[in-house]
Amino acid sequence: MNPGMLVRPARLDENLRFEVLPATPFAGEVARCVGVAKCRSADAAGPQVMCPSYRVTGEERHSTRGRARLLHEMLAGEIVTDGWRSPEVAEALDLCLACKGCIGDCPVGVDMASYKAEFLHRHWAGRIRPLSHYTLGGLPVWLRLIAALRLARPVNAAARRLPVPGLARERPLPPLAVEPFTRWWRGSGRLDPARPAREVTLWPDTFTEHLSPQTGRAAVTVLRAAGLAVSLPPKGVCCGLTYVSTGRLDRARSVLRRTLDVLGEVRGPVTVLEPSCAAALRGDLPALLPDDPRAERLARAVRTFAETLEEYAPHWQPPRLDRPVVGQTHCHQHAVLGDAADRRLRERAGLGGELSGGCCGLAGNFGFEPGHHEVSVACAEEQLLPALRAVPPGAAVLADGFSCRTQITQLAGLPHGNRARHLAELLAEAL
Repeated sequence: MNPGMLVRPARLDENLRFEVLPATPFAGEVARCVGVAKCRSADAAGPQVMCPSYRVTGEERHSTRGRARLLHEMLAGEIVTDGWRSPEVAEALDLCLACKGCIGDCPVGVDMASYKAEFLHRHWAGRIRPLSHYTLGGLPVWLRLIAALRLARPVNAAARRLPVPGLARERPLPPLAVEPFTRWWRGSGRLDPARPAREVTLWPDTFTEHLSPQTGRAAVTVLRAAGLAVSLPPKGVCCGLTYVSTGRLDRARSVLRRTLDVLGEVRGPVTVLEPSCAAALRGDLPALLPDDPRAERLARAVRTFAETLEEYAPHWQPPRLDRPVVGQTHCHQHAVLGDAADRRLRERAGLGGELSGGCCGLAGNFGFEPGHHEVSVACAEEQLLPALRAVPPGAAVLADGFSCRTQITQLAGLPHGNRARHLAELLAEAL
């Protein structure tokens, strides 16, 4: 091809992109990204979730591929030279909603939510963190303290008048429940006249416990109507989600070990109503505690509300609602849990129509953090809010995630009395 030109090309195994990475498990995870760029799709059609912030900004650094490439350069140390303290990587990951959409949508299963948690864990090691990491990351502790002191009413009143330190000023706080779910359970909720053969453990997650106890009460009603006995853990438990999402991984591990100690030997299904908590127990728990066999056992026992009914009460016929339904499939459910059982349950209950895809944009702590409000709203405007504006008359608004319901409440402007509900609430109201 080039007569007279003599060259000495590099060997086949020289100058390879991945040779410069350290031989660590995290580097191996980052190397999953090979640049397919499915994450750069701007087409909102179909079930794809990733990558919400890229769809808003259109910037490569906010795509899953762009973030993976920055992490690659950080680990290589040739272009990004500040290592785990890199401001460039921190800025790119700041708008990652940790929606986990890339786990399900990326052809090679890049898990940017876990990479972000690991980066934040190392980035802030030995330093004072942003205030939101303590307020939102420590949410389970703050809410338990407020409930123990019975301060829900004064806190709600104060939150309506005063800004909360470390939180976005544009966001009103969801009201705290005056009666937490487990307090109701210890009173009248645990009284079960029936003695069915199958027992399920209902997981009192932080959101159901302190912010949406009506969801827990509805689930108890439906599970008992399906012939199942319901029990709760003997003491408070936590999936560690808020600590993982803010990169406080050591704290998350200690919380999860204490949870495993409380649960003891898991027998039967553990029904988790909040999809993000169920995804954390199935995925993050065994990843954070790989040497504890109890972690894997609990992960295998976790069931969503619909999965519990389908597997353990297969002959139960839900009440017929015979009405259209709109809303959103939780992004963690799309990516980690799957929603096939939910679809079948909705069909049996006569709930027609499709839920929107994408991400609601609130994404747990993300939408409450300063500087994220504009992106959070824009994510909701991509699929969720247009679907709700086109709601047909008489339609039920369905969202199993507390963040999704909060985003709908704050942004959708639904007609009075038509609020977003968990599937358990819709079924319980029809019984």
